[in-house]
Amino acid sequence: MINESALLESKTLRGSVLDRTDVLDRVKALSLLPDGMHVTTAMVAAYFEVTVKTLESVVEDHRSELEASGYQVLTGKRLALFKGASGIQSRSKALALFSRRAVLNVAMLLRDSEVARQVRVYLLDMEYLARTQPVENPAHTTPMSLDDRIDQRITHILGKTVVPMFNALIETSGEHRRELVALRTDVQRVEKRLRQHHARLERLEGTRDDRSAVGVMASMDAMNGRAFEQHIARLLRRDGCTNVVVQGGHGDRGVDITGRTADGRRLVVQCKRFAPYLNITSPDVQKFVGAAKVLYSAEVALFVATCPFTPDAVRIAAETGITAVHRGLLEAWSAGEPLKVLE
Repeated sequence: MINESALLESKTLRGSVLDRTDVLDRVKALSLLPDGMHVTTAMVAAYFEVTVKTLESVVEDHRSELEASGYQVLTGKRLALFKGASGIQSRSKALALFSRRAVLNVAMLLRDSEVARQVRVYLLDMEYLARTQPVENPAHTTPMSLDDRIDQRITHILGKTVVPMFNALIETSGEHRRELVALRTDVQRVEKRLRQHHARLERLEGTRDDRSAVGVMASMDAMNGRAFEQHIARLLRRDGCTNVVVQGGHGDRGVDITGRTADGRRLVVQCKRFAPYLNITSPDVQKFVGAAKVLYSAEVALFVATCPFTPDAVRIAAETGITAVHRGLLEAWSAGEPLKVLE
């Protein structure tokens, strides 16, 4: 696996990427408690689509590591103060809380969660690519070759994570020789999987040979949810829409942006900045249909996503008058091609 084995087995490697908590929202939206900082055990289990018992087992096995990442159990006065400050209603005498760092730590410990696996892949496939991209000189922009980008990713992983582990093992004693050999084998597997994943990303993002790797979609993939909504609002204004208001967040009733088209029609937009290998499903579209048509009486409704739509989602969108702006259409729109529904 693409260093999944290394993340699962190496505490050192896990610690080196714990600050990349933004990856959690890129794979799947993580709901937080009212304090905006913590989640409960049940919420973490729901995010990773595992049982509470499974999560509790992970905590039991790695408690000290998770506590260092921000996991804590509140009791007594501390629990009472937290309930009062956050407005949480609970009769429990103890409350386990996870910080975002702790949730990311769990993602690197859960073996049997598909969501956790996607987080690990995204960490070592997308984030390392973003870190190694050079700053472009507008006057001298030279597209990177495929081999150059792959070499940079491999170099980063070897130089920043695996090699330091090798050195630490060598410096200890001969009892770690077997582990060192195993890690060397993992490095070879990493290189192979990096090439496979890069080819997959090329297909998903439609990267052309005549375009820099840091293109329209790559920049959107690096945005957080709020920045993505603002980007879509700018596109709407560019295409003549008026009264454009970004209202995404808690209490938005399923609509992130409202406004008027150039000819005065009521406009609502739902924005989903998901990882490119995920999909917008029919329940996602059905939920937006209710908000757009019933709550807002929209005449033009856009569901904008950085990922594909499932066939069922496309069918429901077409039947209900929703314009599905999938990854490919979004790229063309961002590059200057107007949406026909706005004309």
